[in-house]
Amino acid sequence: MDSLKKNNAVVGLGVDMSEDPDPKYLYDAQDLSEITYTEDLNDPGSFPFTRGIHSTGYGEKLWTMRQFSGFGTPEETNRRYHELLRAGGTGLSVAFDLPTLMGRDPDDALSSGEVGRCGVSVSSVADMRRLFKDISLDQITTSMTINSPAAMLMAMYLVVAEEQGADWATLSGTIQNDILKEYIAQKEYIYPPCPSMRLVTDVVAFCTENVPRWNTISVSGYHIREAGATAAQELAFTLSDGMEYVQYAVDSGLNVDQIAPRISFFFNAHNNFFEEIAKFRAARKLWAITMRDRFGAQDERSQKLRFHAQTSGVTLTAQQPYNNVVRTTLQALAAVLGGANSLHVNALDEALALPTCEAALLALRAQQILAYETGTPSVIDPLGGAYYMESLTTELQASASAYFEEIERRGGMVAAIESGFPQREVANSAYREQQAFDRGDSSIVGVNEYIDEAPLAVPTLLIDDQVAIQQLEQIQAVRKSRNEAGVTRALKALDRAAQGSDNLMPLIIESVRAEATLGEMCDVLRSVWGEYEESPSL
Repeated sequence: MDSLKKNNAVVGLGVDMSEDPDPKYLYDAQDLSEITYTEDLNDPGSFPFTRGIHSTGYGEKLWTMRQFSGFGTPEETNRRYHELLRAGGTGLSVAFDLPTLMGRDPDDALSSGEVGRCGVSVSSVADMRRLFKDISLDQITTSMTINSPAAMLMAMYLVVAEEQGADWATLSGTIQNDILKEYIAQKEYIYPPCPSMRLVTDVVAFCTENVPRWNTISVSGYHIREAGATAAQELAFTLSDGMEYVQYAVDSGLNVDQIAPRISFFFNAHNNFFEEIAKFRAARKLWAITMRDRFGAQDERSQKLRFHAQTSGVTLTAQQPYNNVVRTTLQALAAVLGGANSLHVNALDEALALPTCEAALLALRAQQILAYETGTPSVIDPLGGAYYMESLTTELQASASAYFEEIERRGGMVAAIESGFPQREVANSAYREQQAFDRGDSSIVGVNEYIDEAPLAVPTLLIDDQVAIQQLEQIQAVRKSRNEAGVTRALKALDRAAQGSDNLMPLIIESVRAEATLGEMCDVLRSVWGEYEESPSL
């Protein structure tokens, strides 16, 4: 397969990302000779949505300013949410700690030293109540970054909303629920791929019927990019994951136009400014074509790719941390120019620790300045038609399509993951990137260029050891006060269902209502499905 030249590098399947011996610095009308306006761009709000999914751009509604937050106890994170909402945040985004992400309770031996460290600790519906205290869930959109135990956390959220008197049909938000990228990049999986896909599909089917405004999967390229993928790989593997989820849902009997409108995407906003904008535009075009031509989607909403963007964590530096404000602001601008529907800007101190309140508010202010002071939202797709931008968009589309063909040849994304294909591609890309840095071919200001030997300290957030003690006390209180017979009945019913083919979400919700803990529910499924162990050969 032929590779494609782009700016100083090469994109394409398995191609060495070494310096292009013949770089191209000037683009002109000749580069657009094979592009037709109606088929490749069209007006904003019109198929294939390259220029955006809304005809008015941000004219009627700005992007949602959704700052990712979670640390310590539910009470501490709840205070941060109220601070962000008072400061003008327009959506909530929950970061969970590692034990929660892995389906472990705080008193599990494997949770030791990790409770509340990298996110908020949530192991029961009681924790979820405290997390959203005095926040009306039918009045706010919430995004929850959780994957293997996504069904359990979604169930807790629904039960808390129910207790508040909210109708599930009014709830809006997103559950990441993207297990495939865990096998590719983040490695926070519990179960093998096939039963994991069943659980994902059960959430999709249940929410389609009962929580119709909820985005049931947020397909994440962010973590793939953070693991070392190129922009083309992030684009290709993320969309391939999305196609696989749609295929599984369709195969389970769901109509594509029932499920596709509630699938959203989550992309990285990285350093290469123009490439990132082109990536977002190419993503919309590729998804629209795939939904129409492969899946026969008739509803325009199924063809429209909606995405959240987060500025790049891997580009943050501990050296000269105030430089990160510049980096993330430019990355945020790329996301806005690329048509992001919601956005998180990383805080300047996140290379060192979870963000302080002051750093988090400054990151929110960067979004607000972009929104209200720059005039950027007043023009729809201002780079549309630019020679370089349209060339980049076309090149990224072609490179992603090459990956689609290879993944299809391997039997789809689950089969490709099981054979280790995307994992190897990302690992090789990360290795080449590190080599370029080690050779001095790539520059990071403050790290290998313009180094200041005098360390510049910034305040950091300290997670006190008391957090673990408090969460241990809370889960003990839950177990002491609940009806154990009811918990046992609910978990036994979940066990039986897991051995069959019925949708598991109603059983998980009943387990949550009975006050079963996250670890107890996940352990039931562990006993039936086992735990996944990646082969070293991958």
